Amino acid sequence: MIVAKLIDTTTCIGCKACEAACQEWNDQDFGLGTYDGTYQTLPDLRHDFWNLIKFNEVTRDDGGLAWHMAKYQCMHCVEAGCLEACPAPGAIFRRENGIVDFDHDKCIGCGYCITGCPFDVPRLSPITQKVYKCNLCSDRTSVGLEPACIKACPTNCLSFGERGDLVQIAMDRAAELQAEGKALAGVYNPPGVGGTNVIYVLEDASRPESYGLPRDPEIPWTVRLWKGPLKWAGNAVFVGGILAAFFHYLRYGPKVSDDRAV
Repeated sequence: MIVAKLIDTTTCIGCKACEAACQEWNDQDFGLGTYDGTYQTLPDLRHDFWNLIKFNEVTRDDGGLAWHMAKYQCMHCVEAGCLEACPAPGAIFRRENGIVDFDHDKCIGCGYCITGCPFDVPRLSPITQKVYKCNLCSDRTSVGLEPACIKACPTNCLSFGERGDLVQIAMDRAAELQAEGKALAGVYNPPGVGGTNVIYVLEDASRPESYGLPRDPEIPWTVRLWKGPLKWAGNAVFVGGILAAFFHYLRYGPKVSDDRAV
């Protein structure tokens, strides 16, 4: 079963219970940030802070202020750019349930996964020189439990379950919002990465950027080029070199050293 997380941003109250639960469950410190005029806990994700509620301020049509709050974490893409870019075998892998996870013993800290992520999520630790991100509480989900953030949410704006079911629930919720007069309501499940295993319901899906979400995320072309044509070209050159050496040996035999020249 492929699992997913559904985030209904229309019922998020910005309480940050999910942030606290993530830090607590993953045994990470509660670091202090600097107040910069926003209610956000930190300006951005960190290697030891994997789940951030963004308080995106937007101006309504009537000139008033509104917050487009959105939970920011690994999207567990169906076509994961981090996984595509990683050169260390087994350092990033996909579990059978769709979760994109890390084996930090195999991570070499090259940071290519950071380049490959169209959502700018993985973070390099200056302490361990390893890369970290949300793993959707794979230790909990592997034994049938919900991720800690979902368990802690008091408004049920977070849901966890089978991906197909959650996509349908998201579409039904968007249709409900549209029937209430919110014509721009919709689902964020970007096709450029094959869809994501973190799905959003947005009141204004015409402007995902206002929630801090990229409009059309895709794996960078440099990663596709490097891991596609260039990789095969490199393999072809390598195999060609071996074949050339083999046929040279067949044609001319082993090289005989000339001791008289010494």
